[in-house]
Amino acid sequence: MDGDATAKTFDDGANSAIKTMNDTDGIHEASHQATPAGDKTTGTGVPAFNKNGAIGSMFKADGPIGGIGQKVGGPLAKDGMVGEKFNADGAVGGKIQETLGKK
Repeated sequence: MDGDATAKTFDDGANSAIKTMNDTDGIHEASHQATPAGDKTTGTGVPAFNKNGAIGSMFKADGPIGGIGQKVGGPLAKDGMVGEKFNADGAVGGKIQETLGKK
């Protein structure tokens, strides 16, 4: 199929209605946009990777991920050889806290 046939097929397809539309009545114009449902929440609150955020809190000893390490115990417990590295002041958790956990 050459370029000309492709263009004709494209024009006859989904975009064929665009020719008849008034540019001021497009679907992306302000007249077709609803008002926001609530207050702006982007940029407020705690970052997700912060120790108290949505993701970071899962790694706490009482969170769903950190709790597994606590149940297993030994090196995976919060004060174990591996588990202590995932605390907010540990090698892994501390690095995440300082890079992704700050506002």
